[in-house]
Amino acid sequence: MKALVTGAGGFLGRYIAEQLIRRGDQVRGFSRNVYPELEKIGVESIPGDIRASTAVAAACRGVDVVFHAAAVPGIWGPWRRYFEVNTAGTRHVIAGCRRHHVGRLVYTSSPSVTFAAHDQCGVDESAPYPTHWLCHYPHSKALAEQAVLQANESPYLLTCALRPHLIWGPRDPHLVPRLLDRARRGRLRQVGDGTNQVDMIYVENAAHAHLLAADALQPGSGVAGQAYFISQGTPVNCWQWINRILELADVPPITRRISFATAWRLGHMLEFAYAALHLPTDPPMTRFVAAQLAKSHYFNIDRARHDLGYAPIVSTADGMHLLEQWLHADR
Repeated sequence: MKALVTGAGGFLGRYIAEQLIRRGDQVRGFSRNVYPELEKIGVESIPGDIRASTAVAAACRGVDVVFHAAAVPGIWGPWRRYFEVNTAGTRHVIAGCRRHHVGRLVYTSSPSVTFAAHDQCGVDESAPYPTHWLCHYPHSKALAEQAVLQANESPYLLTCALRPHLIWGPRDPHLVPRLLDRARRGRLRQVGDGTNQVDMIYVENAAHAHLLAADALQPGSGVAGQAYFISQGTPVNCWQWINRILELADVPPITRRISFATAWRLGHMLEFAYAALHLPTDPPMTRFVAAQLAKSHYFNIDRARHDLGYAPIVSTADGMHLLEQWLHADR
């Protein structure tokens, strides 16, 4: 098939593009820049802005399936920034698919679209969207996810959404570098009692799930119009896992702690101060971050197993070994 990957230059998008190329599909990448490393393996690279509807529509011309992975992540910043990229940008993708008769759309969502600062222990896709949002990122992603699922119209456009949680692995520009940076600067503290369990997913498994979803998006399959949690399949202790990542990078483990209640209050005060003073950087703590670090959030992935045939192709142990090699590659 011929596939369009939005955000092909990003962390997950690049792995999706590479897996498609390896199995013989034609791939077009739509990103903010041109990426020679993708062009070298045969990806047609089209630079553009997801906020520009005409550019997005043009990129959709002549493809069979769109993997929409482009997004702006973050815990802070103006609503307009998140809405224009994550929500309006997704609407541009949907419009482009309809205009050029693209048959399938796989959207990269996030489990945070169901997170309401409470423990989530083995919840499935029936979990509702929150009524109150602590962060613009999950709010904008939830609106986008709803638009994608509502756009499903068999047999013209078949859509689904995947919710990969805490994507990690080699070439990670977000999660792992931030953890290591904060730890090296002595600014990383355990939040809560340290017993919370979380799901996560190795990046190649997340990409693999996207290809499975595209292949399963067939009329009458039951996949169309659905959202899916995807993960390694077994939750881990959040703080033991973080300390293991620090150990791989030869960084000392976390020893300082702060209670969830204190972190929540501190986050609330910092949000108020940063907003009032119009500070351009992220607060060192927010209520959303406090809850994410102290509460359990792991998910039932039986629907993905059954409908998509999903199972991790890289174990957590093997993924950590590959991460360690990447962390030490430049030494």
